[in-house]
Amino acid sequence: MSTPFMKGLGQKILAARKEIPAHLVLRGANVLNVFSGEIQPVDVAVYDGMIVGLGSGYRGLKEVNLRGRWIIPGLIDGHLHIESTMLRPSELARALLVCGTTTIVVDPHEIANVMGLEGIRFMLQDGRSIPFDIYYLAPSCVPATRLETSGAVLKAQDLAELKTEDRVLGLGEVMNFPGVLAGDEEVLEKIALFKNQVLDGHAPSLRGDDLQAYLSTGIRSDHETTNRAEGMEKVAAGMMLMIREGSTAKNLDELLPLVKPETARRFCLVSDDLHPEDIEKRGHLNFAIRKAMELGLDPLTAVRLVTLNPAEYFGLKDRGAVASGYVADLVVLNDLEKCEVAMVYKNGRLVVNEGEIFDFPEVPIQSCFRHPKPLHIAPLHPEDFQIPRLGDRARVIEVIPGQILTGSLCEKPESHDGYLVSSVQSDILKLCVVERHRATGRIGLGLVRGFGLKRGAMASSVAHDSHNVIVVGVRDEEIKRAVEEVVNMGGGLAVVCGEEVLARTPLEIAGLMTVQSIKPLVRQLNDVNQAAGSLGCKLEKPFMALSFLALPVIPHLKLTDLGLVDVNRSRIVPLFAEESEREFKP
Repeated sequence: MSTPFMKGLGQKILAARKEIPAHLVLRGANVLNVFSGEIQPVDVAVYDGMIVGLGSGYRGLKEVNLRGRWIIPGLIDGHLHIESTMLRPSELARALLVCGTTTIVVDPHEIANVMGLEGIRFMLQDGRSIPFDIYYLAPSCVPATRLETSGAVLKAQDLAELKTEDRVLGLGEVMNFPGVLAGDEEVLEKIALFKNQVLDGHAPSLRGDDLQAYLSTGIRSDHETTNRAEGMEKVAAGMMLMIREGSTAKNLDELLPLVKPETARRFCLVSDDLHPEDIEKRGHLNFAIRKAMELGLDPLTAVRLVTLNPAEYFGLKDRGAVASGYVADLVVLNDLEKCEVAMVYKNGRLVVNEGEIFDFPEVPIQSCFRHPKPLHIAPLHPEDFQIPRLGDRARVIEVIPGQILTGSLCEKPESHDGYLVSSVQSDILKLCVVERHRATGRIGLGLVRGFGLKRGAMASSVAHDSHNVIVVGVRDEEIKRAVEEVVNMGGGLAVVCGEEVLARTPLEIAGLMTVQSIKPLVRQLNDVNQAAGSLGCKLEKPFMALSFLALPVIPHLKLTDLGLVDVNRSRIVPLFAEESEREFKP
C-alpha cells in the first residue's frame, strides 16, 4: 500500500532522474564536496526540501544563477549554550541564520538549574516552529555539584521524560567527572539511561588512568581541552575533540595544530558560550572557519569541522553535506576564503538573502515567561557582605583573561577594624555570591584579582551553573545596591556607583535571557560594559568573566553561595589559609 511518505520518495526519484522539474535548482556555483574533497562546478537540484541531485541539465520551478559563488553545507554547532547568548531560542536562530548556521546542538542546563523541566520545556517550545534546527542534550548535572545551591534537581527519572522528545539526542556534558570516577550512583544512572545515545563529555585536565576510566562509560567528546598534549591524548583515546572559539574560552590558536590529515575527522569547531555582541560583530561558525583558515587550515577541512564531523558524531544522518538525499541546508558564499555569507537556504527555502533575513516567523513569548519571576533573595544589609579577618593570608581567585580557568593565589589582604576591605591599589576586590532560589540568606564571600575596579560594583544573575547572583565591588553599600538592582529587574546585569545605577540589562526569562531581539540587547550590553569600564574595569568582557567565577567544575578556585571551592579537590575551603578545613555538609 502506498503511503504519503512513499509517494514523496517517488516524486524525489522522478526529480532526481529529471523526469519532473525540481522545486529549486541552483546553477553556476562551485560546490564544496566534503566527501571527496573536490570543488565541483555543478548545479544543485532540490525537491521538497531535500537535495535530489548534483550535475547538469536539471529543470526547476525556480532557478537561481549563482554566478560562480560557492555552496557549502549549512553550518552545525555541536556545543552551544543558548542561555549564554541571553537570547531566547527563536531570537538566537534569527541571529545565527545570517551567519550560515542552520543547526545547533545545545545543553539547556543553565535554565534547568534555575527552573528544572519547566525551563527545558520552554526552550523546546520556543524553538519548535522556526526554519532552524535546535537539538538538545538532556542536562546531566542539575545541579552540577553539591557545592552550590541550584533552583532545581533533576534525577534520572526526571530526564527519562525527555527521551521521548525526537529533538533530544542524548545526555549533556557530564561535568561531574569526579562523580564518574568515584562511581557515584546518581551519575551512573543517568549515563545508563542514555547508553545507546550520545554521551557528551566535559573533562578539563583529565588524563592518564582517570581519562581512561571516564571513557569506559561510553562518553565520547570533550570541549574543555586547553593544551595540545592533553588534546592529543584525548584524540588518541577516541574522543571527538570540540575546539572552542567562544567569547571567553578561545582555544583555536592552541589546538588547531593538532588537526592534521590523519586526525581531522576527530575535531569539531564549537562556540560553547557566546555573547550576543560577538555574534553581531564577528559572526558565529563562519568566523571560526575564517580564523581557522587564517591560521593555515585548508578550506575543505575547516568546513568539515562544522558540517560533516558534528553531523556524524551526533547521528544527524540527513545533514552535513551537499549531496543527494541530504536536507537542503545550503550556504552560499561570496568568497570561500573569507567565508562571506550571501544566502542561506533552510530545507530548500531561502531565509537569508544578501545578509538580510526575511520570511522568519514571529514567535510570541509564552505567557508564563512574559513577566519577570521574582528572585527569591532574603532581605540584604551592608553588613551581610562584611568579611572578618581570621588570618594573615587569604585565598584569592585570579581571573585569567580569555579563559574560564582561574588561578588560585594566596595574598595578604587589606583590612579595617577587623574586617577585610577591597584594595583598588592591589586590585583585590570583594566577590560575593548571593543565593537566589530559596531565600536562605546564604552569601558566599571571597576575594578576586583581575577586574581593576576603582569604585562601584557590578552584579549579575548569570553565574554558571546555578545562577545565583554574583557581585564584585569596592564598598559593601555598593555591592548591596548592585544586587538589589538585579533583584528589582527580576534578573539581569547592573553597574552601580554609590547609589546611582549607571547601566542595566534586564533578563526577564529566568534571569538568563531577554524577551528582546539581538540589536537592542547588544546596545544595553554595550552600555553595561562601558559603565564597568568607567569604574576602572580592565576586562574586555567583564560580565562574561564574572559569570564563570561561580562555576565549581572548572579549575582552580571558584566561589559559590556555600563558599570558596577548590575545584581540583572538589571541596569547600576556608578563605584564610591559616584556618583549618572543616567537614562540609551541604
